[in-house]
Amino acid sequence: MKARVHVMLKNGVLDPQGEAVRHALGTLGFEGVEAVRQGKVIELDLAETDKAKAEASVAKMCEKLLANTVIESYSVEIA
Repeated sequence: MKARVHVMLKNGVLDPQGEAVRHALGTLGFEGVEAVRQGKVIELDLAETDKAKAEASVAKMCEKLLANTVIESYSVEIA
């Protein structure tokens, strides 16, 4: 079973990497980009076959390691 975790900075948290990307896009001639938020995607191959258990397990992984829940939010997709 595969899991995909999307981790993004929470709203209100400054995103210097996103701002650098926004600026670079403007420099390259891409007009109209008002804001960029950058995050990360983590893909996991799981041995678990029960979707509910897999989702609960990945949520625990996020809470303990994969996301800094003070400043980041995450979402989990199980396929």
